[in-house]
Amino acid sequence: MTNNKDAFRDYLQMEKKYSHHTVSAYLNDLSSFETFNNFQFDQENIDRVNYNQIRSWIVSLVDDNISNISVNRKMASLKAFYKFLLKTKQIEISPFLKHKALKVPKVVQIPFSEKEVLEVLSHLQNPVGFEEIRNKLIIDLFYTTGVRRTELIHLKIVNVNLYDNTIKVLGKRNKERILPVLPIITDQFSLYLKERLSLENRVDDDYLFLTKKGLKLNDSFVYRLINSYFSTVSEKVKKSPHILRHTFATHLLNNGANLNSVKELLGHSSLASTQIYTHNSLSELKSVYKESHPRGQK
Repeated sequence: MTNNKDAFRDYLQMEKKYSHHTVSAYLNDLSSFETFNNFQFDQENIDRVNYNQIRSWIVSLVDDNISNISVNRKMASLKAFYKFLLKTKQIEISPFLKHKALKVPKVVQIPFSEKEVLEVLSHLQNPVGFEEIRNKLIIDLFYTTGVRRTELIHLKIVNVNLYDNTIKVLGKRNKERILPVLPIITDQFSLYLKERLSLENRVDDDYLFLTKKGLKLNDSFVYRLINSYFSTVSEKVKKSPHILRHTFATHLLNNGANLNSVKELLGHSSLASTQIYTHNSLSELKSVYKESHPRGQK
């Protein structure tokens, strides 16, 4: 099993170009199933198993109150492993042939309204000092480019082109994309970079966004920043960087943007991923349709 596990890791890293975090999650799931299979069926090697063994693990996970979403993620790891074994011709049939994912409730991501976003930005209309200037730029960058949280955190100074009004981000699977930046954001970049020079010790100087101690931002810092500002204007349950990314896409679609264009801006590999953002736009279209069509007016 060890050789196949190592080969699978290399496949995920080199060919699929998954992040270190994703690869670790996949391998941890394999190890968990390996441990379960060894204990339950006295079989150390999981290269060749039947679906009943996998099904037993699913039942065990559910009995341990593991959520359906988490169970499905673990099954996705296993399924990828057996797909790899198929690809390398080490097995002829995947044990996942008849597998169906567990049902999970659909969670509707409610975006911020234009009013809520503008209210937050109005509070930062005249930012003073390094932190306020940085925070305003971060919020504006999320809202005007739709970047992911990790993309923003790993954005480097060399990735910002003030002459072309563009930034280059490194997305999932190490895919690069160039995003246009509004002139007003370019002005904020210039202000922030000037203020950034006032930091005494820029430890992670290559990275664009730093803490006041000169360190690169982390996930929880960015989450707290967005949550803090939007908690003052919104009562929505979720107030996160992802919701701001969701807001970016929804507001573009509400104002007539092409779905394919939004897909490219978001860095999605398929249109299906982008279509989850259309439910709010559909509500907007229904409202416009009802108000505009002669038969809808009363």
